Amino acid sequence: MKSFSYGVMYGMVVIFIIAILCSFVFSSILRWSSLTESSVQFSITVISFIALFTGGFVSGKLSQRKGWMTGGLTGTLYSLTMVSYQYLGYQAPFHWEQLIYHSCFIVTAMMGGILGVNVSAKHRD
Repeated sequence: MKSFSYGVMYGMVVIFIIAILCSFVFSSILRWSSLTESSVQFSITVISFIALFTGGFVSGKLSQRKGWMTGGLTGTLYSLTMVSYQYLGYQAPFHWEQLIYHSCFIVTAMMGGILGVNVSAKHRD
């Protein structure tokens, strides 16, 4: 059980580190260039999916079992954190379009968790 919770925790840390670094890069680009937020929206979405996949991969690799569950829990915790931040920090309601995004985030983290377990699996002959 210890490796399961550590895997999820480290997966969340990886997701937030990637998110913070990319936020800094994109905010710098937007500040010192003529690009608008709508012009980089697709790039931000792609990087979000990469971050979730990487976090799921790390959680699956560290837990070494039940990658779909560790990745899914990592994605679910990320989604709950973002929805809570949006609701409590900005008093913004949850939109149905976001349900699709967050469902895809969870599935992406699950796929990363499955791959992480299978990459780290020790094969017995």
